[in-house]
Order: sequence, then structure tokens, then C-alpha cells
Amino acid sequence: MKLLKLQLEVAAFVVIGVLCLGYISIKLGKVDLGGDYYNVTAEFDSAVGLKPGAGVEIAGVDIGKVDHIVLDPANDSEALVYLKIRRGVKITDDAIASIRTSGIIGDKFVSLSPGGSDHFLPKNGRIQETESSVDIVSLISKYLDSKGK
Repeated sequence: MKLLKLQLEVAAFVVIGVLCLGYISIKLGKVDLGGDYYNVTAEFDSAVGLKPGAGVEIAGVDIGKVDHIVLDPANDSEALVYLKIRRGVKITDDAIASIRTSGIIGDKFVSLSPGGSDHFLPKNGRIQETESSVDIVSLISKYLDSKGK
């Protein structure tokens, strides 16, 4: 009887430990388990430095993340960026999406500037106005090339 009680206590301890490890892994890994998002796309001339998982912000407040980035099948010279926006956050249909850098050489993220429209983007809508990121390395190399001539 004592052995059975000890085995049950050990089993309960192991189950609680595994559940705690799973919870911590999900919280620290920022794993998305829910469907609390809706999708929006934006087309950029260049998405250099932007990566899946990067943040999406309005006025400095995190409202979503970059889901994935592909080459636009309709136009092979542009990047199509799929964004996951938190439900409850409404984006106007004249919003402007910009790729920005946090800090001088920090990570890239998408910044949304709301427009003045009363209409909102539907699920799977497309942001029409975009601003690509500035590639600092190419700017510096162009500057150095112009000084060398």
C-alpha cells in the first residue's frame, strides 16, 4: 500500500513538472496556439532584412507579427508580406505600411500608419500604400563609390 502511494505521488509530481515545463516553453518561445489573429497582406518593393516573426506596430504598440514573406507571383520584382493582426485591432483601408528599423542597426519591423478613412480592411485584405526599408549598407557603398570617383 505504501509503495502504491509513493508511486502515485511520484507520478503526480512528474505530470505537474511536465505541465510546468510545457507552459514555460510556450510562454518563452512565444508560440502562437490560438486563432486570435486575422491576415492582411502588403506588397513592398524590397523587404530586405524583414523576417517572419518580426513585429507589426501602430504608434509603437505591438499589434501582430509578420507571418511569412514570398515573392509576389503576379510581379516577380516585389515582395508580398503576410501579416497576422490581433483581432479587435482595426486597420483602415488607406493605412500605410512601412518597414522600419528599431535602433540604428536593430531588427526590422512593420509600422502601420492609420489613414483617415472610415472603412476598414477585411480579413485577407491588402494594404495598398507601402514604404520599403532603407538599406543602410547599399547607401554607404554608393556614398563611398561616389567619393572615390
